Amino acid sequence: MEKLDPKYQALFTPWKIGNVEIKNRIVLCPMGGTSLFGWMNLGGNKFNKEAAKFFLEKAKNNVGLIIPGIAPIKSTYRGQWLYKNDKMFEELKAFMEEIHKTGAKLFIQITAGMGRSFAIPTPLVALHNMPVIRDIIKPIINIPYQSASPSVLPSRWSEKVKCREITVKEIQEIVDAFAKTALKCKEAGVDGVEVHAVHEGYLLDQFTTEYTNKRTDEYGGSFENRYRFATDIVKAIKESCGKDFPVSLRYSVTSKVKDFCVGAVPGEEYEEMGRNMEESERAAKYLQDAGYDMLNADNGTYDSWYWAHPPMYMPQNCNLEDVSHIKSVVSIPVVCAGRMQPEVGAQAIADGKIDAMGVARQFLADSEWVTKLIENRLEDIRPCICCHNACFNMAHYKGVANAQSIHDASHIARCALDPTVMQSEKYKIEPAKVKKNIAVVGGGIGGMEAALVLAKRGHNVTLYEKSGELGGVFIAASAPSFKEKDKMLIAWYVRELSKYPNIDVQLHTKVKDVEGLGADEVIIATGAKAIKPKIKGIDRAVPAVDYLLNKEVIGRDVVVIGGGLTGCEIAYDLYLKGKNPIIVEMQNDLIVSKKVPFANASYLRDFFNANDVPVYLETKLVSVGSDGVMVADKEGKFKISCDTVITALGYKPNPVAKKGKNVHVVGDACEVGNLRTVIWNAWDVCMKI
Repeated sequence: MEKLDPKYQALFTPWKIGNVEIKNRIVLCPMGGTSLFGWMNLGGNKFNKEAAKFFLEKAKNNVGLIIPGIAPIKSTYRGQWLYKNDKMFEELKAFMEEIHKTGAKLFIQITAGMGRSFAIPTPLVALHNMPVIRDIIKPIINIPYQSASPSVLPSRWSEKVKCREITVKEIQEIVDAFAKTALKCKEAGVDGVEVHAVHEGYLLDQFTTEYTNKRTDEYGGSFENRYRFATDIVKAIKESCGKDFPVSLRYSVTSKVKDFCVGAVPGEEYEEMGRNMEESERAAKYLQDAGYDMLNADNGTYDSWYWAHPPMYMPQNCNLEDVSHIKSVVSIPVVCAGRMQPEVGAQAIADGKIDAMGVARQFLADSEWVTKLIENRLEDIRPCICCHNACFNMAHYKGVANAQSIHDASHIARCALDPTVMQSEKYKIEPAKVKKNIAVVGGGIGGMEAALVLAKRGHNVTLYEKSGELGGVFIAASAPSFKEKDKMLIAWYVRELSKYPNIDVQLHTKVKDVEGLGADEVIIATGAKAIKPKIKGIDRAVPAVDYLLNKEVIGRDVVVIGGGLTGCEIAYDLYLKGKNPIIVEMQNDLIVSKKVPFANASYLRDFFNANDVPVYLETKLVSVGSDGVMVADKEGKFKISCDTVITALGYKPNPVAKKGKNVHVVGDACEVGNLRTVIWNAWDVCMKI
């Protein structure tokens, strides 16, 4: 490690969980969808070779401890107990031998269940509420079992679903299954297990918090009773596997919850409805004394999801203060996750505030980031931009439970920026059979990604960009202060393009005639253009891109027309700058889109609610005047006074040429989407040329 910057040194020192020594302080935290036993396989549990390939690659790239995503103790589909699949554990044993050759260690995370947090897809809501149909589909997916909770509770996802109370018999079956599964893991050479979870509002966490546990039996009421399910599990595992077999606990220090489905944003004064710090101090000690050997910690629940799955709006290292406080009251190791910066994590470890740094989605964006850190090649690390567009893309808004497709629900933990993640058989670089001269028109993300894929396959690429810089509309999108990772992504692309001698970048070059380019194939990646409706006075308004690029002077009171993602991010940016934003949206909720994940959308909704930002829903723009706008809702027309109006009304494709023979249209020029659709579409096209 001769090249390692000394400020990261503490990350690369050994530590122990029980008697198991870990070679460094970087923990690959669990991500749903990366389970080695599958996630939502229609046929039930089976060893996931794609996940195994994913983790072995990370192990070879210097991660210390790997914790794959949750393995349901009873499979989501078919309802099979995990411990009963002997073949799966035989395959796990062979895999563990390969992992140990790298020097990495691996814990298997097992979940008791999700309770009211079960992200029920919208199509299944109707089926669940039809008793006859519900009973017919139970052998395939038993929704009342999957969503069973400590008490009768409202689903986090749908106001139309009530979650039933889990029985004592079912609890005891789960405890017994944990012990049997942990023993199978130990026999397969696994280094430890992690219990999922007194964390994030999953089933065990719901038992611990008073607002979700109204039971009157031995699993409800008192502090000891509420934590009994979690302590029963660790005691059963230790009895089965021995006291020296490490058991970690995924743990939320505080809940950050104001009410059902309402979280508390950073800096907000509120009354904690879930686990507060005082109880957490007691709970951490209690769980340690019960037998847990480590706390893998952050904050939040599904009611405040952005703490456990921080979008770009959340502060970096957002959970460190709370997690380091809990470290001070226990003697077992404590890991902290949540937008952790390596230099901050290293310093916290050196100061004894935490024992290791947890990182998850950065491993999706760049498999080799730890190796690059060691080699002092930070500029080569492709940054995770916290978009959640492929790794955790459940979408929820008023009237819709979980807009995520069933296919996506069973294939989470992919990556918007790298389609090869967990899809290595579908997306891969293969040398072109015939090397061609290819023109790529448009230097936004789609065009740059297309150029890289084509160049890696051996083609000669000329990339044309009409402006003087690469990035396209993403330059404007990355402008706000909270988009520092987006800015880094553009810089990463520019640097990557410079590494390929078979890519020629032509700036200040506007292409009008694609046939005149003399290329064998042409990729059109010219993105989209803003929708401009025919509304009286609309020319007085500032288009979203012009605002983001600081092309206009903005007043203090600002009406943002459009409450989609762009409009809400602009309103958020305005608020951070000390302005008074007002949002006008035609839909019945903000960010009504299947393409904006819930962790991101819920933060913005909660932020506006917490900070009293005026939001007019089911309201349309009528006209724009010199001192405000005229709008209309169900009750009629009314005026909103303001200094500036910003329009964020969406986009439509803007291809400079149509698809044809040897002409391909990619990204937003084909269909307006998000970074995932842009990048994956570029691969879909460029792999075939």
